[in-house]
Amino acid sequence: MRTGAETVLRRLPWLFALQYFFVATLAPTRELAQRAGARLASPVIQRLVAQHRPDVIVSTYPGATEVLGRMRAAGRLAVPAVSAITDLAALRYWAHPGIDAHLIIHAESRAEVAQIAGSSHPIAHARGMVRAAFEDPPAREAARAALGLDPQTPLVLVSGGGWGVGRLDEAVDAALRDPSAPNVACLCGSNDKLRARLTRRGEPRLHAVPFTDRMVEWMAAADVLIHSTAGLTMLEAQLCGTHAISYGWGHGHIRVNNRAYERFGLAHVAAKRKELTALLPRLLREERPRHDPPYASLPAAADVVLAASGSAPQSTATSPTTIQTPPPGV
Repeated sequence: MRTGAETVLRRLPWLFALQYFFVATLAPTRELAQRAGARLASPVIQRLVAQHRPDVIVSTYPGATEVLGRMRAAGRLAVPAVSAITDLAALRYWAHPGIDAHLIIHAESRAEVAQIAGSSHPIAHARGMVRAAFEDPPAREAARAALGLDPQTPLVLVSGGGWGVGRLDEAVDAALRDPSAPNVACLCGSNDKLRARLTRRGEPRLHAVPFTDRMVEWMAAADVLIHSTAGLTMLEAQLCGTHAISYGWGHGHIRVNNRAYERFGLAHVAAKRKELTALLPRLLREERPRHDPPYASLPAAADVVLAASGSAPQSTATSPTTIQTPPPGV
C-alpha cells in the first residue's frame, strides 16, 4: 500500500484524484470501500489489541480511523479509540461517530468533524501533534545561523512532504527569480532524483536538503514556505510565524484543503506558476503572521487521550504502545 501510494502521488496524480472521487466523494462507492476496508482490517486490529492489550488506541491514519470507528459502533472493539486529525478539511475518513474523541489541529475543522461524527464525543483543538520544539521555535536569525545561512538574507522554503511530491522544480524557479534574491532551500525528503537534479544546477543560493529531522530550524529560518501537500507542515509554518503558500499538488483532498485554507484565511493558495510568482514578493515584504489562539494555551492532546482511556490526566503510570500504520506520505 505504501509503495503504491508513493508511486501514484509522484507520477500519476490524475489517478489519485479519480481514486479520491470514488473512495471519498461518491456516496455509493465510498460506502462500499468503507465496508470492504472494515471487513479486511478488523481481524488484524483484533489480533493487535489481543497482543498489546492497550488502554486506548490513537489513530493517525484516516483509513485506520474509519475501521476503528465502525468496530466501536458495532460493539466489536472494547478499547476506546481516538482520532488524531492532521488535515484541515476533507475529513470523511478522519472522523466517525464511533470514535470516542477527535483531536484537531485547527479550530476551523470542528464544524466538519461534528457534521460527520456528531457532537456527543469530545472534539478537542489540541497541542502536541507536532514536535515539542515548535512550541518555542528559535528566532529567525538564530535558526539561519544554526543552518549555516546568512542571517540577513531572506529564505524561501520549498517542501513536498516526506516523499518530495509536487511541482517543486517550478516552485524553486519562482523563488530564485524573486527580485529580493532570497536563498532557496528545497526539502527533498526521500526523493533522491529531485535532490540530484537540483544539485546539478550549481546555483549557490539553492540548497537541496535530503530527508531531515531539523524541520523546526528550517521552518523558523524561512520567511515563506511553499508546500504542496497540506497537513501538519502548514501548522508548523503558522507556529514559526512563516507565511505559507499551498502550491504544486492540488489534487483530491488537497484541493478541498486548499479551498478551506483560503476560506478561513489560514494560508495562501497559488494554482498556477504566475500566481506564485506574483505572490512571493509581497509575502517576503510582509511582517510575520501570528498563530491565534496562542498554541501554548491549547489543551494537551495527551490529556484528551488519557481522559478517553479512563485514566486521570495527571497519570504517568502507563506508557503508550504505538501501532504504526503506513503514512499516506502527504
